[in-house]
Amino acid sequence: MQLKFYNSLTRRLEPFVPLEPGRAGLYTCGPTVYNFAHVGNFRAYAFEDILHRTLEYAGYKLVHVMNLTDVDDKTIRGSRAAGVDLRDWTRQYKDAFFEDLKTLGIAPATVYPAATDHVPEMIALIEKLVERGVAYKAADGCVYFSVAKFPSYGKLAHLDFSGMRSGVRISNDEYAKDSVGDFALWKAWDEADGPVKWDSPWGPGRPGWHIECSAMSMKYLGESFDLHTGGIDNLFPHHENEIAQAEAATGKPFVRCWMHCAHLRVNGEKMSKSLGNFYTLRDLLAKGWSGREIRHVLVAGHYRQPLNFAFDTLSAARVALSRIDDFSRRMEELASAKGAAAPAGQSPDWPNRHVAAFEDALADDLNTPLAFAAAHSLVNEGNRLAQEGTATPADAAAALAALAKMDRVLGVLSRPADQIPEQLQALLDARAAARTSKNWAESDRLRDEIASLGWSVKDTRDGQRVSKC
Repeated sequence: MQLKFYNSLTRRLEPFVPLEPGRAGLYTCGPTVYNFAHVGNFRAYAFEDILHRTLEYAGYKLVHVMNLTDVDDKTIRGSRAAGVDLRDWTRQYKDAFFEDLKTLGIAPATVYPAATDHVPEMIALIEKLVERGVAYKAADGCVYFSVAKFPSYGKLAHLDFSGMRSGVRISNDEYAKDSVGDFALWKAWDEADGPVKWDSPWGPGRPGWHIECSAMSMKYLGESFDLHTGGIDNLFPHHENEIAQAEAATGKPFVRCWMHCAHLRVNGEKMSKSLGNFYTLRDLLAKGWSGREIRHVLVAGHYRQPLNFAFDTLSAARVALSRIDDFSRRMEELASAKGAAAPAGQSPDWPNRHVAAFEDALADDLNTPLAFAAAHSLVNEGNRLAQEGTATPADAAAALAALAKMDRVLGVLSRPADQIPEQLQALLDARAAARTSKNWAESDRLRDEIASLGWSVKDTRDGQRVSKC
């Protein structure tokens, strides 16, 4: 697979050529752990998971770094308002984040560096910038990056400076997108920070938000690396500032390819608590949706296109996944029949056509809509052959293998194992006993009772097979 990605820096679709053959270095901006992550956050993490899985599918040895921002304006405000130590305050949201990743089937990164564990690296990077004359200590005690001293500032966002405010100092971790000013690398301690502070050559304080990612990405991936991703809202100022800090310190290109996903909207509107359309993953699970269904919605659209997240789309995902599950059960039953193993060299070829289309879609800038189309085409052809009575056990086994191969990237196609409740198992045992004694009326009655619980039962030569309706 020759992968091609859209590079936000050059605004072109480019072949992916890593710095080191066979190895890919990936940095993804992780959560600021001051609250539970919401569905908009997970749009970015799901896109990054597709990228992660695609790189591994293509055979690259992947080193994936995702940071945890556990010190910034928001985390300090939250911990102080709650009267809780910063580490204890952020730990609850770190734990929740990792639980959410598992729920959505997001593959783990290689390392999750936390900002509070890497302050020495940040101080060392700031010292380099001061030595090179592109950073300075101001009268307020903060250390700022001088945008004017880095001539290529704005190259990622392709900024037109003519209509922007410049020449100001910005100490907030996040600031308006119409501001171009010197941004804080080190923030002098003040009373609002409470006990949160570290010693530094410029006095007690803490790092600014932007310096965190530059320092941690270079520690784990080197001064130059292959891929950096995030939501489009991170492009400016955060990623722009990362480039300025890193390249001013090292004199080397920082990242070869920048990838950004578009915004998520809920029911066509910007997600907002005031509009009542602000959802965490826990909110959606409480409404009865599964992590698998939520993931389907998040990854089924192209990452560079805005995503409209709605309950209708969740319902459509439920229907689509149910159809795939029915196909998997049908193929499993057929594959388990006598003669499932095909003679050597005679494995059916038709599933491979769909896998090839799937791989072509992924290689073309992670085109997941076409990748899903390839999966559905596989299902359609397999169902047609089964309906015609021409599908063999070998066809079924090959179709299941192809579906599993696709699911190494998509992460939603494999049918989860049904968990049988105790009440249901008791009914199944009673029905099996009724059938053994040829009490067909009781068997039918128990089948109806099982159906009332939302399960269907099918009699096969190997016994009863039960599945969720």
